Formats: sequence, C-alpha cells, structure tokens
Amino acid sequence: MPDPMYRRVADDLERRIKAGEWQPGEQLPTEPELRVQYEDASRNTVRDAIKLLISRKLVETRPGRGTFVVDTIDPFVTTLSGEPGSGFGGGEGAAYLSEVEARLRTPSVTTPRVEIQTANAKVAGHLRIEEGTEVISRHQERRIDGKAWSLQTTWYPMSLVTRGATRLIQAANIEEGAVAYLHEQFGMEQAGYQDLLVIRQPDRHEAMFFGLPDDGTVAVVEQSRTAYDQEGQPFRLTVTVFPADRNQFVINAGKLPADVVNPAGGG
Repeated sequence: MPDPMYRRVADDLERRIKAGEWQPGEQLPTEPELRVQYEDASRNTVRDAIKLLISRKLVETRPGRGTFVVDTIDPFVTTLSGEPGSGFGGGEGAAYLSEVEARLRTPSVTTPRVEIQTANAKVAGHLRIEEGTEVISRHQERRIDGKAWSLQTTWYPMSLVTRGATRLIQAANIEEGAVAYLHEQFGMEQAGYQDLLVIRQPDRHEAMFFGLPDDGTVAVVEQSRTAYDQEGQPFRLTVTVFPADRNQFVINAGKLPADVVNPAGGG
C-alpha cells in the first residue's frame, strides 16, 4: 500500500532540504506554491506534510511569516562553576577557550573593544560605586565553529587604571587573564564571585548578531558575574549574553565523579 500523499510530500521536501536546496534559516515556498509544485495537492495535504517536517525537527513555522528550515545546532555546555581564585573558569578567559577546544570545537574571540564610560545604575550597583563614576568596559564577541555564541562585556573601576593597571585600557587581550594581571600589579586576589542569571528577550543588536528570529521565540540568558577581592570589595563586573538555542549550563558543587563534572566529555 503506497504511503499517503502528505508523507510523500514530506519525504520529498526532506530530501530537498538535506540536498541544500534551502539553507538553514531560509523560508520554504508558501502553501499555495507547494500545492502547485506537488501537482495541485490539497491544502490539508501540504499542511500535514509541514506538520510532519516539524515533528522531524527540520522546519519551524513563524506566525504570520511562513515556514523556515531549522538551523541545526550542536549545543555547548558551559561549566559556570570554577575556582574563584584562579580568575578562570565559569565560561571566562582561557578556561573558556580550553573548554571549547577540549570538545574538539573551534573557539574564537575578538580583540577587546575598550571604552571609558560612566557607570549606569546596574554597573554602579554591582561595583558599589557612585552612578556616573568613570569605568572601563572591555567588550568581546565570542564564536564557536564560526557561529556567534556569546557576547561578553567586563567593567572595571577607573581607579584600577589610576593605580597603574594600564593594560586594562589597551585594546589587546590580557593573555594571562585580568585577575592574574591585577594580582601581579597590586597583590589583589579574586576571593570569590557571584553569578546572577536572568532570562529575557534579546534586544535588536543581540538578535541580529546571533541570527535569532525577530518574533522573540528564542530568549537569551544574561549572566552577571561580580568578582570580589580578599577585602570583600567588588572589582569587576562581567556580563555575558548567551542565546538559549545553543547554550546549556552546568554548576558543580562538592566532590563529583569526573564524568559528571565534565558531562559533555572531552570530544
């Protein structure tokens, strides 16, 4: 007994998608166009075929816009917990790069865009300084396998620069990490950090950078990490924005088996 018409249509559309006729994110022909392509198939036949493709996770429908090929993404698991005193771990610095490379994937980070700004209420609150105080911001775009993966901005009080930490205002990576650099300069230690995670809708810039649908169907996770020195004073705020469609997170506490600490494995 032959397969029903809607299944044959779905199978042929799947073949065409996998052959590259439509690229990830590209819109499929409209329902009337598909009815013509498939010898005047009925409206229900085309709709049932699309439903089948949705169940196969090949396409998605966007209200009022049409049907689009799904961009298949291999999520990356970031371990948010780390050793506070090291300055690394938790998706930052060299630990981020080595964690990505350990999974046999390719990380890349842009040269920091460095600016001198006045602290808004959020930055001032985290750093415990007066709103309007001068701060340094260091902004980077991060990619995995060439695909936009996260945006990260770190703010430091300008007082660190006036004390001699001039590399903070240079548009170059601090290879050993900012925490190690500040320890070398002042004996400052990162005694701990606190993370605040917020789930929200992306703004226009974030949606464009990550290639997210403009209908708000994909949220972003905003991680605000405030680092504290040995005197209990905050000295940096790092805000990282992760699109929720390609990122997952792990927080470890206590003694755990190695395969649990690193659930994604080494490759």
